[in-house]
Amino acid sequence: SENREVDFFDSNTGKLLFTAPKGRSFEDFVKESTKHGWPSFRDEEVNWDVVRCLPNGETVSVDGTHLGHNLPDKTGNRYCINLVSIAGRPENEVETESNS
Repeated sequence: SENREVDFFDSNTGKLLFTAPKGRSFEDFVKESTKHGWPSFRDEEVNWDVVRCLPNGETVSVDGTHLGHNLPDKTGNRYCINLVSIAGRPENEVETESNS
């Protein structure tokens, strides 16, 4: 079983939003995400410096990007995130290209 972690970046700002899997296997992360049809992150996989969960469950970046929704299940919070919102490249790569 592979234990690699993948970083997911805001498609608008390039800021790191999620790193997964943490506390579970890569296979479990993919299985859960596939089952629900959305990348599904747990609390420990969220970069809380730039991600917020609003009282209505909407999950957003501090820069205003709509990311998805928190749909808790029996094991805790599950942030179902729109893949388009997290398909960005790292902030420093975006800055380097714009300065070229």
